[in-house]
Amino acid sequence: MKLMKMVAVSFILLLSSNLMAQKHFSRSGKITFSSDALLEKIEAINQKATSVIDVATGKIEFAVLIKAFQFEKALMQEHFNENYMESDNYPKAIFKGMIAEASSIDFEKDGNYPVSVKGDLTIHGETKEVYAKGVLLVKDNKVSAKADFEVLVADYKIKIPNVVKDNIAKSVKINVDVDYELFKKKSAQLTAKN
Repeated sequence: MKLMKMVAVSFILLLSSNLMAQKHFSRSGKITFSSDALLEKIEAINQKATSVIDVATGKIEFAVLIKAFQFEKALMQEHFNENYMESDNYPKAIFKGMIAEASSIDFEKDGNYPVSVKGDLTIHGETKEVYAKGVLLVKDNKVSAKADFEVLVADYKIKIPNVVKDNIAKSVKINVDVDYELFKKKSAQLTAKN
């Protein structure tokens, strides 16, 4: 009976470790956006994006705190949060999507893998489907992701006052640059020790 319990526990631990190895996680993803309008170029960077890739299913998710975007000018950052993004009411941008080529990527083999990602992006309380091309880099069992895409400001009902309409582009370029690590669950580690 004891042997059966030990085999069952070992099997569960092995299975759970394989499932966890299928996920890669980051809390320090870098998201940059730029608005290149006629009168002004606006850029901001956020280095606190949270993201998870499930390599078994191809699911990829991002959560980005709007107030974590840093601008060159403090006044620009204040206007961005208060007047345009209303970040007290809409504190996060969230993306939930799929990597189309996930099943053809060997996450145990070093290489650059071109990918296309499609999913739902929620900003300012509005959700729209977006599509992006990017690259997954696998090196020494670590995964990095890079992608570029554009969104239309009007799609997310972000109101731009007439006085500054020439300062803000109608479409915003978004750059994604994330280094992932294997997702490890503390509870599974504690179970393994007992």
